Amino acid sequence: MTDKFVKTDAEWKALLTPDQYRVARRGGTEPAFQNAYHAEKEAGTYQCVCCGADLFSSKDKFDSGTGWPSFSRPVAEGVVTTAQDHAHGMLRVEVLCARCDAHLGHVFDDGPRPTRQRYCMNSTALNLIPQKK
Repeated sequence: MTDKFVKTDAEWKALLTPDQYRVARRGGTEPAFQNAYHAEKEAGTYQCVCCGADLFSSKDKFDSGTGWPSFSRPVAEGVVTTAQDHAHGMLRVEVLCARCDAHLGHVFDDGPRPTRQRYCMNSTALNLIPQKK
């Protein structure tokens, strides 16, 4: 992993849209089924909206039925980190960009084989870079 990508709160606000800032920098969530990538089928790489780090591949994307883009694994070890999330009276595992600490979503143990992981991400925290044809 490369060096940490650090900005002040004011710099993040200037760089991101209000919704991107709310989700990626403040741990918000977007509505299910009302986001850009939940049904996206285009091949490519999903990058962090804040720092541009490659995070997930369309090859590992699957329809979880939850209304959010879901992946069975990150593109490489160490590109995401996790933390316990006790918000809303639940215990969940939050997924963060390892490079800039952006909130991406949560990971659950109910995904497909072989990983059994479901990285349930917020579209707002991602940018899809289409695969070159």
